[in-house]
Amino acid sequence: MSARRRKFEVWTAISLALFLMFAVFFIYPICTLLRQAFTTKEAAFTLDNFVKFFSKPYYYNTIFNSFKVSLAVMAVSLAIGIVMSYFYSFYELKGSKFILISSILCCMSAPFIGAYAWILLLGRSGAMTLMLKALGIKVGSIYGFGGILLVQATKLYPLVMIYMNGMFANLDNSLMEASSNLGCTGLRRFFSVVLRLSMPTILAAALLVFMRAFADFGTPILIGEGYRTFTVEIYKQFLSETGSDYGFASAISVIAIILTAAIFLLQKYATGKFSFTMNALHPVERKKPHGIGGVLMHIFCYVTVAVSMLPQLYIIYVSFRNSKMGVFQEGYSLANYRSAIDKLLLRATKNTVVVGIVALAAIVILAVMISYLVVRRPNTLNHAIDTISMLPYIMPGSVIAIALVIGFGKKPLVLTGTLTIMIMAVIIRRLPYTTRSATATLIQIPISIEEAAISLGASKMKTFFKVTVPMMSSGIISGAILSWVSIVTEVSSAAILYNNRSITLTVGTYTAVNRGNLGEAAAFAAVTTVLTAISLVIYLIINKGKQMEL
Repeated sequence: MSARRRKFEVWTAISLALFLMFAVFFIYPICTLLRQAFTTKEAAFTLDNFVKFFSKPYYYNTIFNSFKVSLAVMAVSLAIGIVMSYFYSFYELKGSKFILISSILCCMSAPFIGAYAWILLLGRSGAMTLMLKALGIKVGSIYGFGGILLVQATKLYPLVMIYMNGMFANLDNSLMEASSNLGCTGLRRFFSVVLRLSMPTILAAALLVFMRAFADFGTPILIGEGYRTFTVEIYKQFLSETGSDYGFASAISVIAIILTAAIFLLQKYATGKFSFTMNALHPVERKKPHGIGGVLMHIFCYVTVAVSMLPQLYIIYVSFRNSKMGVFQEGYSLANYRSAIDKLLLRATKNTVVVGIVALAAIVILAVMISYLVVRRPNTLNHAIDTISMLPYIMPGSVIAIALVIGFGKKPLVLTGTLTIMIMAVIIRRLPYTTRSATATLIQIPISIEEAAISLGASKMKTFFKVTVPMMSSGIISGAILSWVSIVTEVSSAAILYNNRSITLTVGTYTAVNRGNLGEAAAFAAVTTVLTAISLVIYLIINKGKQMEL
């Protein structure tokens, strides 16, 4: 058998193994979810679950609520993120590194932790509410649509900023100079030239923000009160206090899959209409801001960062406040942490780290193989693997969790309530981050480098491990850090899959808030925030201050 045929068979075997893995751990659970949605307890075909959903305004209005809040979050996040990135990329702002790092830290924390912090600040008995009330200032309610919008927009605009920073870095300054020579300057140039050239990136960022907002259930369930969203309804139906309705929850999940898939395809179509390539032969030169415009730029950036960072700083502060019967008292101590330790804080921290490390190792290995197969060995099977691996990206975490529970809740393979199923869930959900980043890096690496290594006597597999993978390291690391942070802050799937043995930090925070143990919740949230901050520091050290990539 020739060496060429042997290597071909190795990669073919890898392709088949990857497809089998996705078939067992993703396609099979989704198929069981579909079957559950269309069958009765007697295993007969039925559409009753869907009729029930669309016949009652209480249920189908949750779709409109989710679309309303997701579109609003998308619009606000795009507006803030694009403007922030434009100021950062085109002007020499004082403290620009601080602005960027603080913004990234904001997007790395779990949104529902921000929701909890804003309740402590602007809730009915919040610190800022009481302070403003003493001054005779009446503030509006933080609960409902407005609160969800505030929390999610301040958490998601940095994602837009990161995307746009990369785009502006590739913008050729000669285009700016040409537009200026033609009399197109200021706001006119921004809207007519900069935004139009940025449209593919804007659409990609818009999809990411929309999907994040649509899939989030922690924020609306904490701060939404009567504003019931689609994902909250899925969670409530699956884990109802009056008895779970798996069939109805599955039907709602199917509707969620259809809606998110339609949005994803629409975005792909729109992106294709605006797609083009652009290389920055003359990168944009930053200017020093002058006059009132420069002052307003700095005010806008620093106020935005301050509002975004306030909840995270406050949650760490209140974690040291004394509390009694779930109510904060005067004075400071470590009582909240001692109480949280008694309530599984150490186990939650251990589980979070274990799940994160194991899942991340698997994600990196899978992402490297998938990206290599797609870029260097394109065929129908490998493209199918790439597509299947991307599907969880557009699905709410609660949907994937329900599918896994239904698929692996009975023999022959029972995984419900174990760390294994939680690891599976985060691998499936967070793999696309690293895959897309690794793929984008590999596309930019000339295949001639690998051919040169082979011509010098290196085998194809040795070339892969010794040449290709090291050259992909920047993209792998960038994607891995993003996957890690999203794993640490995961709550939508974990809240359905956990038990006391597999509890994580985010779930610990969520359950403590639900039980009214505000001090313990603050301790859980503070530890989670510190973990994400450490992740950012590690990323910056490894990346050596280079542009963050998505």
